Amino acid sequence: MSVLTEQQLRLARASLAGGASFSQALAETAPEAVGTRAVLGAGRQVRSAVGGAGPLLQPLLDDPQITDILINGSRGIWVDRGEGLERVGGVHQLFSHEDDVRALAVRLAAACGQRLDDQSPIADGTFAGGMRLHAVLPPLAAEGPLISLRTQRQVIFDLDELTAVGTIPASLRHVVDALLERRANVIISGATGSGKTTLLAAILSSVTLQERILIIEESAELRPRHPHVVHLQVRRANVQGIGEVTMSDLVRAAMRMRPDRIVLGECRGAEVREVLSALNTGHEGGWATIHANSASDVPTRLVALGALAGMSESVVAAQAASALDAVVHVRRRGAHRFISEIATMERSSGELIARPAVVFSGTELRFGPSWPSLTQRLGLAG
Repeated sequence: MSVLTEQQLRLARASLAGGASFSQALAETAPEAVGTRAVLGAGRQVRSAVGGAGPLLQPLLDDPQITDILINGSRGIWVDRGEGLERVGGVHQLFSHEDDVRALAVRLAAACGQRLDDQSPIADGTFAGGMRLHAVLPPLAAEGPLISLRTQRQVIFDLDELTAVGTIPASLRHVVDALLERRANVIISGATGSGKTTLLAAILSSVTLQERILIIEESAELRPRHPHVVHLQVRRANVQGIGEVTMSDLVRAAMRMRPDRIVLGECRGAEVREVLSALNTGHEGGWATIHANSASDVPTRLVALGALAGMSESVVAAQAASALDAVVHVRRRGAHRFISEIATMERSSGELIARPAVVFSGTELRFGPSWPSLTQRLGLAG
């Protein structure tokens, strides 16, 4: 016997949940697996179904080209191999019933330490290997249980590799190097899947070995190749609504942990107040990412996030213009991801603006009005 049916896998899960040993569950589920090879094969399949992603979904996770897996109840599975979303064929073989999808979602949530049930119908967590999970149960999800998986590949690119594939245009490589070496405070902006985390991981991997990097994230995704990296992760409130540790709490804690560089995996809430305060009080060389459609949209995003922390627009403008040296915007065009713009943050009539320093269209490099000030800050020849 080589493959167990979905019904047999459900029976195996039920047997184990009822207290049966693994051998008992296998014997009850697949009595025809009498040979050693058949027993080992069935055993691996049951273990995968009980504690992992399942024998039919696991190959998708193992595919090095796939970055995202989206399961829409029992109606379809979509993956992203770098060219946009595409539907996986033979979906009926993966999940024939919504109960199978729900069982998988609950199992995956439990594996990364999150609760997912009718009382807590949304789960967001990260596995030890870095894979990110987001799951939503009905009735919040109208199409049935929804599972979103974003894989974290073990390969971390360096700056030379990103330059070779064009993510860092060769004509801008010296600027990226200078941002790192001159300890500039930088925000990397871009849309979802544009390569912000990949670029930031490569940059942090090039930090000198004598520096201590402290990374603050909702869940640990940044894995730079560096000997002195420590992570802080948020903790959500328990079922009684207590015990929460927010990003703002972690930023305040990070400032007392002797960091050489404070890195915010993603700036998305009221923690922007603590980040801007930290970068304005001598903590140089800080990096963060933010979702935005262009560099010119970053000021609006910062003002909106600052409002969540009770900061007025003028205060955000003053703090950001003083703290941030540059915005690096990355764009995705098909499978190609590349730095499309570098801008500086300035105040104009009390308003925060991102003034272009250099714009790369994919073929042509154009210098903007803030190029002289950026080159002066970075010690580059104009």
